[in-house]
Amino acid sequence: MINAQGIHEAHPTEPGTALLLAAAPAGKGCLIDAATVLPALAAVPPSALTGTPAATVVELADPLDPQTVLTRIRTAAAQPGPLRLYVTGQLHLDHRQRLLHFALARTTPSTLRYTALPWHWLTGELALRRPHTTTVVLDLVADAEAWEHVRTGGVGLGHGVRVFGRVSPPPPRRTVLTPGYLKAYADIWRAGERPGAARLHEAAAARSGPADALFLALDTSFAAPVPAPVPVPAQAPAPAPDGDPHPALLAAAHAGRHGEAAAIATLWESEALRTHGAGSPQAIHWLEVRADLARLARDPARSFTLWAAAAEARLARGEGAADEDVEAAVDRAHHQWEQVADPVAARAHAAALTALRHRVPGRRPGAAEAIRRRMDALGEASAAL
Repeated sequence: MINAQGIHEAHPTEPGTALLLAAAPAGKGCLIDAATVLPALAAVPPSALTGTPAATVVELADPLDPQTVLTRIRTAAAQPGPLRLYVTGQLHLDHRQRLLHFALARTTPSTLRYTALPWHWLTGELALRRPHTTTVVLDLVADAEAWEHVRTGGVGLGHGVRVFGRVSPPPPRRTVLTPGYLKAYADIWRAGERPGAARLHEAAAARSGPADALFLALDTSFAAPVPAPVPVPAQAPAPAPDGDPHPALLAAAHAGRHGEAAAIATLWESEALRTHGAGSPQAIHWLEVRADLARLARDPARSFTLWAAAAEARLARGEGAADEDVEAAVDRAHHQWEQVADPVAARAHAAALTALRHRVPGRRPGAAEAIRRRMDALGEASAAL
């Protein structure tokens, strides 16, 4: 449907999809009791959540694994009809790459890069959708560094995505906020009211506060987009004249623009998934590209996770444990695990690597024993502290 401004929008009769994502770390790292809003949202008609007569609602409550969250987002984003994402939780800033991350249930400051969802993963998936068919509603709290980042650069969801929401500054120590902005949405809907998106935002903002929160109301059909902290393209960039996109991608990585390189690779991976399907050689290739980009960014924990995922994907599609590409993926995962300096992170990944090594021993004997030796050494180092 073409609106009065000449912009292609979703037809109102198309089935809509709503994805409800609520997550926060357990324990002392929790800044917002995110999951408490889900029962309130689940109590409203699905059509209110999507703005369409026919609706599908997907709920993610305190997920643990960023790859699982990415898969759910990717599946929702692949639907042709209107999409609304309701996201509540907390934002943190990666100290090394200065990139926003959305914390998940197991996220801690020391494990942020591999237990939280990189915000540019979300941006990359939404960028592939038809413009002006996506609405994102946010109720977030940011830690101190992420707060400064958001205040000056926005949340960076890109052109063609409507954004409404609240980002609160970090609360006082030992204070846990509630997702009052999204709870106000639920209260309004349960009262039988169905205001438009802008009026709904205004009402929720007036009810929720706090006064120092950053309220977002951006309809990119009519306004300039929020400046993005990463130069993420709206679609996968055109390849070089010879059809190869890798030189430009690697140039960005070698220039230190690691967030840009990762976002571009994610877009190409998403396109491979759409065109060839999950588990295809094309999709696995881009998973391995992202693994190598994480290595170049000196993020061995993320690189390990991606190489291990690539090995699992190859095994799942029927490649043998002795196949060269499978062995190479496992060897690289093992090597990156050896580079993880943080003992907590190394121990967290040891079980997955050990299980993978039992399936793919490799051509060099003693790989599993090497894992045990390092774990023993890490245990001794911890005991000495």
